[in-house]
Amino acid sequence: MKKIALFAGVALLASCGSPNEGTIETEDGEVTYDIDEGGDGIDATFTGPDGEVARFESGPNTQAELPSGFTIYPGATVVMNQTVTTNDGGGSILVMTASASAEEVIEFYRGQASRAGIDIASEMNANGTRVIGGEAEDGTALSVSAIPSGDGTTQIQLTIGRGN
Repeated sequence: MKKIALFAGVALLASCGSPNEGTIETEDGEVTYDIDEGGDGIDATFTGPDGEVARFESGPNTQAELPSGFTIYPGATVVMNQTVTTNDGGGSILVMTASASAEEVIEFYRGQASRAGIDIASEMNANGTRVIGGEAEDGTALSVSAIPSGDGTTQIQLTIGRGN
């Protein structure tokens, strides 16, 4: 629950124009934060009352930290990338566009998931939008959404989280 409060704090601080460093009082104790909004993105570090650290990076030049075996869709343009790192693990959210069908995108990531030992546990196909999700025994979780656009491209959201 503490991590959720830390990440919610990132969004709150960024949206309300708070100072770039300070302390937030939570029900679990004090959380210190340091936010760097230099360049095209945000790099924020939060330290909780027990020394747990959460780092949040977002922006067009943020390096995608995908687990071994996962890649950006071939030929895709990365629109947005967010990476979160904590003492317990982390994850990435990538939003991309590609000149491929939603089905091609899903099959590409289904293959990567299978090779990574992720069992696809949920699947949806509604009006051309395709979504898959699953988890590996090591706790790596995956969600992929592929939403076709009217111009022949597909918007892709790849979310991968992992624990230590």
